[in-house]
Amino acid sequence: MRLLFDQNLSWRLREALRDLYPQSLPVRDVGLASAVDVTVWVYAKEHGLVIVSKDADFRHLGFTYGHPPKIIWIRRGNCSTGEIATLLRKHHNAVLAFYEDGQEVVLTLF
Repeated sequence: MRLLFDQNLSWRLREALRDLYPQSLPVRDVGLASAVDVTVWVYAKEHGLVIVSKDADFRHLGFTYGHPPKIIWIRRGNCSTGEIATLLRKHHNAVLAFYEDGQEVVLTLF
């Protein structure tokens, strides 16, 4: 499973989570650092990526259009990159189960 970290998350997550989510990348690495959400959505869909974001707009896109792509919605206020990495590590099994689930569109992590 490859994750695509939205612009509201640090590009440093790529390295912090490489062991669990290899080949994941931030939007800036694919030229989408300032792209609108729909453009990121289409890119993720075309490249088999799961979007990770703190932006509720992706949640709405997911419920409107279904998947792919799947969305991991981080529901934390201001927090460090380390806290987000820890959250994704802590819920790794849930993320894997979500990815494999044919029905679920959005996974919310608190």
